[in-house]
Amino acid sequence: MFSAAIRYGVSLFESFLTWMESKLPSWLQWLDWLLWPLFVLALVILVFYGFTLVANLFAAPFNGLLAEKVELYLTGRPLDEGGGWKQALITLVPTLIDELRKLLFAAFTAIPFLLLFLIPGINLAAPALWFLYTAWILTLEYSDYPMGNHGLEFREMRMCLRRKRTLGLGFGAATAGLTMVPIVNFVVMPSAVAGATALWVDELSDGSKTSKTDRLDE
Repeated sequence: MFSAAIRYGVSLFESFLTWMESKLPSWLQWLDWLLWPLFVLALVILVFYGFTLVANLFAAPFNGLLAEKVELYLTGRPLDEGGGWKQALITLVPTLIDELRKLLFAAFTAIPFLLLFLIPGINLAAPALWFLYTAWILTLEYSDYPMGNHGLEFREMRMCLRRKRTLGLGFGAATAGLTMVPIVNFVVMPSAVAGATALWVDELSDGSKTSKTDRLDE
């Protein structure tokens, strides 16, 4: 998919350069040498940051299964809600829809942070704030697999993580840092799923059960 998209993008860019050359005087032909490196840089950045998002979208049903197996390894207990390949296939379409919802949530909540880069003075702190935002989004992304296996909805998951926001941000920051390392970022996804499952088992599951009981009592 990435190879096809890159090939299509390059063909469009070449067409744009051809059109631009027909409109510009000959003494501005040197712009080609400036625009190509910028295009390649933008392409590298897009692939670098987009790979994780696209990979998560297509691997979402299998990540839930991976989280189930990791939890079984850590606790020795199978899920009460069922699981396995049959359950993964049954929930394939709902899982993909839920993953698209998470991507839309991430896209909309990213807008205020992106606007910070345009505000003089504040834009100095924008990279750090953007990193924290990315860390929180990755925490939500990967925690959804073990929590979703236990029937928690996206809103309930966010409430659970807010109770231990520092811990969640630490997990997300470590994940975000690893995604920036070439080659390593290809194995971040399964590692992060396993790590989020361990976080759920060790730190979050009891709080989630308590919060559900409290809501029922109310």
